[in-house]
Amino acid sequence: MAEEKAKRRAVAESAARGAAKRRVTSVDVAREAGMSRATVSYVLNNTPGQSIPESTRQRVLQAAERLGYTPYAPARTLRSGRSDVVLFVLPDWPQGPTMADLVDRAAHVLAEAGLTLVTHVHAAGDDGLARLWTSLTPAAVFGMRPFSAVELESMRRAGISAVLPYTDQPGEDVGGSLWVLGVGGLQAQYLIGKGHTRLACALPDEPRLTALGRARAEGVALVCAEAGLPRPVLSTVPLDAEAAAEVIGTWRGAGVTGICAYNDEVALALQAGLRARGESLAVIGADDIPAARFAVPPLTTVAQDSGELGAHIARALLDALQGEQPDLETFPGAALHVVERESA
Repeated sequence: MAEEKAKRRAVAESAARGAAKRRVTSVDVAREAGMSRATVSYVLNNTPGQSIPESTRQRVLQAAERLGYTPYAPARTLRSGRSDVVLFVLPDWPQGPTMADLVDRAAHVLAEAGLTLVTHVHAAGDDGLARLWTSLTPAAVFGMRPFSAVELESMRRAGISAVLPYTDQPGEDVGGSLWVLGVGGLQAQYLIGKGHTRLACALPDEPRLTALGRARAEGVALVCAEAGLPRPVLSTVPLDAEAAAEVIGTWRGAGVTGICAYNDEVALALQAGLRARGESLAVIGADDIPAARFAVPPLTTVAQDSGELGAHIARALLDALQGEQPDLETFPGAALHVVERESA
């Protein structure tokens, strides 16, 4: 008996040494477990419709664990026709904590469903997306901007059926209906509720954020139109107190009393410009960064539960994988709220 155990241990050690040089396969597991390749394959792939005794299943799984076996993703993709990867295509925006929270929460929801989230930053003009579909064969794809007709066609040829958003809007860089319209709209609703009837939008001077800033401004414009107010004045505001003060001077001439800033950093620049001029205007930012509460005066802002948006997107993708028609209209209701402080 002792000799038999020693022999089996030697075989296992030999297999393990071989595995260090090459990938452990189901053939290795079958040899280690002393079972047929078919039985091992049924167990490792959890094949439905097979009556495998629990003792046999455990024997195979224990052998796989001893050898360090892991499923080979390309082979699994060939069997199922798709990978377990969900791809997020992100525009070339500066990636801050808001996007990180979104991606982290989406990854968690997808992981619970047995899927892996992969992100790809897509620079404008890059033609590498078609190669990406081919190499990853993702189960589903989500874009923070609508895909072009060419991109949609390349996904269709690659066999990717779960794609969000559906809409093909050539020339648009941002899927505004997903979240950015909601931010600007809530800013405008708050200021109008405070009695302001002439609003301005402070856009970022970072070129990569131009489309996103204008989409948020469009959310402000929509709410102004609903309230019977003129469209907001649009101005780019650098992160510089002197430059911000100059922009504020032009707004004063246009009768502006309330400002919807692209984000809290732009709002802080505006507050510095107002202090330099010795003036005050109502300012509301977005993102609720830590510095907002320490601003002078403390900054009113729109807080975004980007983690909840990430979970919402992930659940929509899971619905799409089941052949359902998910609803991606704006944020979930609880994802946006105003943090009221003293600046507006």
